[in-house]
Amino acid sequence: MTELKDVKGIGPRAIALLNKINIHTVEDLVTHYPFRYDVLERGDLGKTEDGGHIVIDGKIESVPILMRFKAGLNKMNFRLVTASGVVGVSIFNRAFLKSKLEVGFGITVIGKFDKKKNVITASEIKLETLSNKVKIEPVYHCTSGLTNKNLATYINMAILMYGKEIPDYIPKTYIEKYGFLNKKTALNIIHNPSTEEKLKEVKVRLKYEELFAFMLKINYLKLENKKNNQGLNRIIDKIKLEKFIENIPFELTSDQKNAVDEIIKDLESKNRMNRLLQGDVGSGKTIVSFIAMVANYLSGYQSALMAPTEILAVQHYNNLKDFLKNSEIEVALLTGSTPKKEKLEIYENLRNGNIHIVIGTHALIQEEVEYQNLGLVITDEQHRFGVNQRTNLQNKGLKPDILYMSATPIPRTYALTIYGDMDMSIIKERPKGRQPITTYIKHNDEMKEVLQMMFEELKENHQVYVIAPLIEESENSDLATVCKLKDQMTLAFGKKYKIDIIHGKMVSGAKDLIMQEFAQGEIQILISTTVIEVGVDVPNATTMVIFDANRFGLSTLHQLRGRVGRGSAKSQCILISSTDTKRLEIMKEVDDGFVISEEDFKLRGHGDLFGTKQSGDMEFKIANLRNDYKILLQAKKDSKEYLLNEESKEEQIKKDLIASINSN
Repeated sequence: MTELKDVKGIGPRAIALLNKINIHTVEDLVTHYPFRYDVLERGDLGKTEDGGHIVIDGKIESVPILMRFKAGLNKMNFRLVTASGVVGVSIFNRAFLKSKLEVGFGITVIGKFDKKKNVITASEIKLETLSNKVKIEPVYHCTSGLTNKNLATYINMAILMYGKEIPDYIPKTYIEKYGFLNKKTALNIIHNPSTEEKLKEVKVRLKYEELFAFMLKINYLKLENKKNNQGLNRIIDKIKLEKFIENIPFELTSDQKNAVDEIIKDLESKNRMNRLLQGDVGSGKTIVSFIAMVANYLSGYQSALMAPTEILAVQHYNNLKDFLKNSEIEVALLTGSTPKKEKLEIYENLRNGNIHIVIGTHALIQEEVEYQNLGLVITDEQHRFGVNQRTNLQNKGLKPDILYMSATPIPRTYALTIYGDMDMSIIKERPKGRQPITTYIKHNDEMKEVLQMMFEELKENHQVYVIAPLIEESENSDLATVCKLKDQMTLAFGKKYKIDIIHGKMVSGAKDLIMQEFAQGEIQILISTTVIEVGVDVPNATTMVIFDANRFGLSTLHQLRGRVGRGSAKSQCILISSTDTKRLEIMKEVDDGFVISEEDFKLRGHGDLFGTKQSGDMEFKIANLRNDYKILLQAKKDSKEYLLNEESKEEQIKKDLIASINSN
């Protein structure tokens, strides 16, 4: 794929800024779609009320007069001839525009109209007229130092230079069937729409393409699984397995027992296991996966469990080691930070079969890793891994059984579409001894009461999570930020308790270190973005405080709430919001993640089923699974038909298409 540096006008500084918003290639750039559009419709001076908002274009009639009042404050006045009359224009702090505002030059003015004085106080001046009565302007997600105008310029230059090279993931068959525009034209229109009708047309085309590519991957994997459905021949030593389960220091719930039974049946069957283990927050799905790995060991095979983060891998490793302390089962931990010498030893012991279970991160799928007889592959938080990453791990064995785990409840209708032919085990029941979490909704002006509730828990030597939705302040946002909250919490508690912050922009090692210190009780208050949504268990953390809770989806709030209540102490979740509190009431009444996910799906679509935007399969740039569910179903049908079409003359194209999708 063409690099950003090849696009005219994009230098090193621009590349660094684009990288900040996850734009690394030309394809990333041209598919960085607007998140909304501003529709500028030409107004009429005669029909605009006094003090009303107006958008109007015309030609400059008089030389602008610039007045400077003091440092940092200036005002510019001029007259504008419009289709509905001459009007005065005033604009503050735009002295830099004076040289461009020449008499006779056509501009568009946006602002507030003082009818009595016949003057528009402009908030913005655009150096062009409205070619039609209506102009549709794209608005992009940007970052500090990168303006909307800069981004639009880079995108349009990239389309102009490399538009024909951007891969189109819709096969020619379906482009012709649905009369879709070509990819370059569609990209031009999505970034420069002339009419709302054209915009709607290309949105359908680009949404279909995204969902087709996604369903092609899913259906391709399903078909491959069916082709390789012959399972391993196993005989599990049931007596030893029962003994292991009996020695677990707590009683399994009936849901956990059912899930174990279903997995054992799969392992013993002639067919290859392809199962999704869904567990609500804190339901105890991890112990089920441990039992599966012990059963796999007792039938003579190795197991690999891949976690999305190093800290979660370490937690799984430590917990499993604890369960197996009196066992002959050898367990290893393999992550990116494992020392080289230790890595080489692990590689050797995996090859010769001396390691029976390995737990790790993406390090498990590195080329150097070879297994003697990999029989079970487990991916935790499976939606955080791309299809190709999961496939790479499966390919380390001849025909290993596959178990996916997810702590994110998914609405049934959606799950049936995405995981149609995958067997499912669902764990809803909470383990015995887990205290219910009490949820409170507090208004911003009840901050003193919230601080007092936190203080009561801190006095009991318990720990507190504080969640903020943003890392940096933006000009148009009054949302609480991590840094601002740290200042506030330091003012309230800094003399008595240690406070630290963690957020997504920190390097992995720094995040892991802070989470480790929090888990060990060295930090009492952890201020964070949603990066702690999936993380270590901290039984001593009993309070979760979420600022601007109205900005989060219900499923995300449920996931965050599930970070507390991990021990035997009573726990609480405090949602702070000044608006939309009626929607949040369900959090007080319901603690079933599956019910909450259904509500979230109805209210917001798929976007918050998995919390904040994450890597992996569920990341869509333009599609929305609730609003575009019909397109998803059609894409599912078409992608399956395309894969099954043995007579297709596009066989090589098909392979290239799958390869190119998997590489992204």
